[in-house]
Amino acid sequence: MIDLAHPRDLVMTAAIFGVAAFVWSGWAQEQPPAGWVWRAVLAVLGLLGVAMAALAIPAAVRHWSSPTAMRFDSGAWRVYLVVVAIEVVACVALAVWANIAGRSDLIAPLILAVVGIHFLPLAAVFGQPIMAWAGGALTVVAVVAALVPASDTARSFWCGLVGAPIFLIAGGVCLVAGLAELRA
Repeated sequence: MIDLAHPRDLVMTAAIFGVAAFVWSGWAQEQPPAGWVWRAVLAVLGLLGVAMAALAIPAAVRHWSSPTAMRFDSGAWRVYLVVVAIEVVACVALAVWANIAGRSDLIAPLILAVVGIHFLPLAAVFGQPIMAWAGGALTVVAVVAALVPASDTARSFWCGLVGAPIFLIAGGVCLVAGLAELRA
């Protein structure tokens, strides 16, 4: 599930996934079910994401000169740029489409689906199967959130409530493995 060849990449993945958990738990605050409990759960998920990023970022910076799967003169770098460009264009296009179609409730699931799908090719670029696991899981969450019957609870709530823990689990695995290898 984890390739230990590039521990700095693992730590950087943990940083990115920590920020993503924070962002998705924040978006989930858009319109959660009534009551303070769900807001507290989302706040805890967001704080865990910030904590993971706070642990990972300094380690990634300290080990920035360590080997990485992402060299700027490589084909992997070009694939990465293409995948991210497609992701950004797809997110913008789908958000515009959802607004025009009067389905702004689908923006969060559509964005989460694109984010999940983009991790599938990136798993190959970085040689990290855990990215494929996270991408597949996030895509399933997005599809389920899009299919949940309309209610007073925003679809973004389901995306964040389940998506944030996926980011935290995958990021936590990357952080622990990456730090262990960097200290070895």
